[in-house]
Amino acid sequence: MFLRQFKYLLAVVDEEHFGRAADRCNVTQPSLSVGIKQLELEIGVPIFLRGRGQRFHGLTPEGERVVKWARNVVGHCEAMRDEISEMRGNLSGRLRMGAMPSMSPVLPVLLQLVRKQHPNVVMDVRFLGNDAMKAGLNNFSLDAALTYLDVADLGRRNSLKIYTEKLCILVPDTEEFHDRTSITWQEVADLPLAMLRPALHERRFVDTIFEQVGRQPIPRVESESILHLMFQVQFGGLCTIIPEHFTRMPGLHRGTKALQILDPVVSQDVGLFWAEGELMTPIANILVTAVKDLNRRGGLDLILNEVRPESPRSWQTSAPSEPPFSIELGRSPKPNRVTA
Repeated sequence: MFLRQFKYLLAVVDEEHFGRAADRCNVTQPSLSVGIKQLELEIGVPIFLRGRGQRFHGLTPEGERVVKWARNVVGHCEAMRDEISEMRGNLSGRLRMGAMPSMSPVLPVLLQLVRKQHPNVVMDVRFLGNDAMKAGLNNFSLDAALTYLDVADLGRRNSLKIYTEKLCILVPDTEEFHDRTSITWQEVADLPLAMLRPALHERRFVDTIFEQVGRQPIPRVESESILHLMFQVQFGGLCTIIPEHFTRMPGLHRGTKALQILDPVVSQDVGLFWAEGELMTPIANILVTAVKDLNRRGGLDLILNEVRPESPRSWQTSAPSEPPFSIELGRSPKPNRVTA
């Protein structure tokens, strides 16, 4: 019984296809099949339900248990290698991080805490829902997960609060809003809205707030991408509700402005989760230690507040500014003349 055979097994389960699993393991499909067959003979039970071709037909009940043990074995071996590499001062594994899509602007700040100490570590970021993150922590395909503390049904997990997410609304920077710094949920419901799809947690959370104030707005645009919704504000004249930390992305908000939403002011605590028990990968331990140190120094908000985008007010400008390049069809772009 070899570690390689366990990796073959996990590749087939993850890819649900023998051919793709062989490509992932950089072996031929016959070699992969032989390795798995040898594993079944050594264990003494069939692992896969048999069928025609290279398709994945599922696991036997015994196979389900074998896969669970295989993930434990492979996870422990990878953790052992990472720990030895850390002892030698050349840690170079992968930090496998799951997160909600709304947390994408925050992740680079957190991951930089690890990269500063160990520049050879590869950051493997996966945007997932809570169910997928729970499965990833259970089967050791994730080292850590970033999600909302109050709704994360991740079972018994170690957790650590990182920051509090507040909501604001991004609106076109027009004269209609030029003297506004805040807005109520009642007023928001009357705006032309671009919103996330109803299946996403962030949308469901916003819908509950509208229910509390007795409103049910109908969005003009729905999408699973927060960035797309922000572009709808920038180029389509709509409005969208976003986490406040998206307003700290320099250069993204030309022609828009963010308003605080009042009555009520709502927020959600975001935390870092990692696997319980003795198995904690060295890379996950480095991240957790760095976050604890960050919290002692004042938390993530101190870092985020250092970055503020420029917010030009287009309604105050009599004429639109010229782009840095003028382009005509059939001609090469010519830079505008700049005088000091």
